Amino acid sequence: MSPQSGKWTSVSVAGHVCHTYLPPQPGPHGYTVIYLHGVHLAQLHDKQPFLDQFDRHGLRVIAPVTQRSWWSDRICAEFDPQISAEQYVLDHVMTFIKEQWGCVPPQVGLLGTSMGGQGALRLAYKYPNRFPVAAAISPAIDYQQRLVQGDETLSQMYRDAEEIRQDTATLHIHPLNWPRHQFFCCDPMDRVWHESAERLRMKLASLGVPYDADLETSGGGHDFAYYNLMAEAAVGFIADRLDKERRRVE
Repeated sequence: MSPQSGKWTSVSVAGHVCHTYLPPQPGPHGYTVIYLHGVHLAQLHDKQPFLDQFDRHGLRVIAPVTQRSWWSDRICAEFDPQISAEQYVLDHVMTFIKEQWGCVPPQVGLLGTSMGGQGALRLAYKYPNRFPVAAAISPAIDYQQRLVQGDETLSQMYRDAEEIRQDTATLHIHPLNWPRHQFFCCDPMDRVWHESAERLRMKLASLGVPYDADLETSGGGHDFAYYNLMAEAAVGFIADRLDKERRRVE
């Protein structure tokens, strides 16, 4: 972390760990990013390209830890036996940032990588008024593929691959009610997830739903080498569009 960077703190929110980041100079409008982690639970504490962008735009960040929940509205026992990751974000994370930072929609943007990328898109598609701004890096959209590969966590959450497919972000897009600002990107060398990102782009285009996407830039495949490369584009998108939302509401 550079000397100019802000501070990470771990807090307990409704009995679960969340990591919060305060930039050296928070922006005047209270914009906050909810970061949704990937299946390997990696955080952004030492990912300088992201920290640089949070600092540049004065963005507060909260990063809940929900294990391998896929940020779905299904019970994931390794996270919590009573509340889904989706409901945890809606009921507890959102309450925390309101009480601690005075931040309410549309001041909130979603950012996710891999598992968290598809989670950011799906939450925005299901609740576009709460989350009108979302950015997804390498979203693992068609995650039914992991069930076929023997993912035991998913086998406890869903009956079969088709049930997962019906719960993917692509299937939650409403043709008349969608987030006003969405960005997603995926490395063309990402052989597992690029195809589903391309299908999402085609569906959005066919429905006339506005979006920004970069499925051409390459740099590392499906890992933090690529995520770091796209940090400026993704976080910059969130900051710009949160500002547009503020002006729209005013």
